[in-house]
Amino acid sequence: MSNHPSKSLAAFAATLRFEDIPAHVLRRAEDLFLDWFGSALAGKGARPVEIIERFALQMAPGSGESEVLISRRRTTPLFAAMVNAAASHFVEQDDVHNGSVFHPATVVFPPALAVAQSLGCSGRDLLVAAVAGYEVGIRVGEFLGRSHYRIFHTTGTAGSVAAAAAVGRLLQLTPDQMLDAFGSAGTQAAGLWEFLRDAADSKQLHTAHAATSGLMSAYLAKDGFTGARHILEGKQGMAAGMSSDADPARLTDRLGERWALAETSFKFHASCRHTHPAADALLQVMQQHQLAPEQIARVIAHVHLGAIDVLGPVVNPQTVHQAKFSMGTVLGLIAQFQRAGLKEFEGAYNDPRIAEFRGKVHMELDSEVDSAYPVRWIGKVTVETVDGRRLHGRVDEPKGDPGNTLSREELEQKALRLADFSHAATEDEMGAVFRRIWNLAQPGKIERFFA
Repeated sequence: MSNHPSKSLAAFAATLRFEDIPAHVLRRAEDLFLDWFGSALAGKGARPVEIIERFALQMAPGSGESEVLISRRRTTPLFAAMVNAAASHFVEQDDVHNGSVFHPATVVFPPALAVAQSLGCSGRDLLVAAVAGYEVGIRVGEFLGRSHYRIFHTTGTAGSVAAAAAVGRLLQLTPDQMLDAFGSAGTQAAGLWEFLRDAADSKQLHTAHAATSGLMSAYLAKDGFTGARHILEGKQGMAAGMSSDADPARLTDRLGERWALAETSFKFHASCRHTHPAADALLQVMQQHQLAPEQIARVIAHVHLGAIDVLGPVVNPQTVHQAKFSMGTVLGLIAQFQRAGLKEFEGAYNDPRIAEFRGKVHMELDSEVDSAYPVRWIGKVTVETVDGRRLHGRVDEPKGDPGNTLSREELEQKALRLADFSHAATEDEMGAVFRRIWNLAQPGKIERFFA
């Protein structure tokens, strides 16, 4: 099967068992699920998310076993996955895997949870499906490479295959059926970065579409619908149309030995991950030298090319969401408030002080940072002060990376902030959610989280 990596990857996803997964990977999957849950709740009330929820209300049956977290209504798996995927990718707090530049949770957990609730699956089943989705999606993102990410939003593209893997595992697809599901998911894979230039709403559509197209692909495959057998590496497959540096070996990299899920990072700041390394480095400089924002004349963020590709077009952000892709805005919030959280963005992204600081920030391509990316996201800044000093900051692992991770207590605090931000759940309700998620591996089926 070495000359057919899609088939090897599909077989892995189809045959993965709870007993195959190391305990530390299962615990990390629980951490990631809680982190995703908070992000999904934080999308409540967001205009693009509510538009997608209204569409789902118009199109979907008003009953079912699958839970829409922001409205607490029940519907079919397809429409619950659609809304929860859109909601969890809005506030820019969902997880990210560095090497694939891919946000797995927002496309894996929505369809997996919706289908698990619909079928009456156990928490163990959900965890196995999630691990299958993460392992597949991350490897597809790594396979598609850096050239893909310049034009395509990898979460939208690799995400469709990740969702198919997660749902396919819950449906107990055979390896051949799983390969068919990959074929159908891959031919629907989509998501372009052009939306950032217009502050358009497409990012929520990317995750909603990936989650639902993957889900549909798995259900179709279960019923005998066939898909391209070489959709990833074939002559007219995803890589052929979407990448110039694809590496098929990445699709099967140490399957069953290297657990890519455990390499996934949590997001500490409420902004695009490309801003985080520089944000942490600037905070380091300001704390070490006890600088006030007014003492800073210029900040040079030394970045990788991916940061310039994604953040470069955002010069004068017009919305909160677009501001999260503005390096100057993020560093301005860090300088002013020592954090770039949800409330800082909502209340101050267009504050005159932040706008002024934005003009002091410049990105420069740095060969060391760029050569380490995407496996490592190094943060380097040079700060020029009003009195003529040049100060340097460096962070090798931004807050939230596996080597500088968030504890379960920090994850709970983050989820409480996210739920409080959107008024989606009370502290007591979240306490009950935490207890259930930390016990997912115990016997029993996945019930609704909210009455």
